[in-house]
Amino acid sequence: MLISLCVLSLSMSAQYSTHFLVTEIEDEKLSENISKNISDLLTSFNVAEHENHAPVLDQLNITAEAKTTIAKLWADCPFNCLDNQIVERAVLQPSKEYQIRKIHIVMKPIENVSKDVSWKRYQEGVVTIDATGRITNFHLALDPELYISVLSSAKAVEDLERRMLILEYVERFRNAYNLKDMAFLQQIYSEDALIITGKVIKTVKSDAAVANINDERIEYSKQSKKQYLTKLANVFKNNERINVTFDEIKVVRHPARAEFYGVTLKQSWSSFKTANTKGYEDVGWLFLLWDFSNPEAPQIHVRTWQPTEFQGKPLPEEEIFSLEDFDC
Repeated sequence: MLISLCVLSLSMSAQYSTHFLVTEIEDEKLSENISKNISDLLTSFNVAEHENHAPVLDQLNITAEAKTTIAKLWADCPFNCLDNQIVERAVLQPSKEYQIRKIHIVMKPIENVSKDVSWKRYQEGVVTIDATGRITNFHLALDPELYISVLSSAKAVEDLERRMLILEYVERFRNAYNLKDMAFLQQIYSEDALIITGKVIKTVKSDAAVANINDERIEYSKQSKKQYLTKLANVFKNNERINVTFDEIKVVRHPARAEFYGVTLKQSWSSFKTANTKGYEDVGWLFLLWDFSNPEAPQIHVRTWQPTEFQGKPLPEEEIFSLEDFDC
């Protein structure tokens, strides 16, 4: 009976397996380890989605942090891998880890649980691997067009490597909001981080002659890291789902301090009280001042948010916060 169950299990894995082959790794042993570990990971997704349970990761060569991230993503929305076979290169990151992109993922919302999924149906998965071939992270990628546009603006090899790292952390940053990952957000914001949020204030004129004319102004408020994350924790608690997407991205390197970068994103935010009940939503310009002095633990020193429109028109470009507005 035990033998029959084992054969059935192996048959099931083979039926839903994804075979991954990594390229551009000179170390043959490392190449084998990476190929096997990612194959096992993607196959575990496929089997779990088919059998309607969480991925079984205990036998995989994977860190506890990566397992936690996958568990959170799976709880938000199960998924599987589209391809039976994948051949993809590994790119060495400034952190000395390897990153594999272009893994095609299909999100599989559960009716009445993840019906209003926080992600588009078709996604690209990103796997990060350390120097031994162990899986250290799995997250969902930005749209490929955005990713390529940022890398194509690099001025030199060092700038290209830094932009790759920035994009990885921007992707993980977005994932952290969608997965309500307070631990990552606590880590990524510096202790002295400055948080600035703008909101449009409308005042109706009391004079009868202009009673139908509204005065609008943008009112800015400052918060500390503690204040911002405390409020954010309440937002996470009071909403079943958060949906954050980035539609535009611009990366600018500081002219004097090469480790500092300003990242401007067009962010769409939606919250859901329940799977079928929308809460607050907005679209705004998000500016992040990143410090990559320590590539293994980059931090955000400034976060600002502004509405994309003011007085019925797009917010003028010169009024959008940028690197020039802050001392580094």
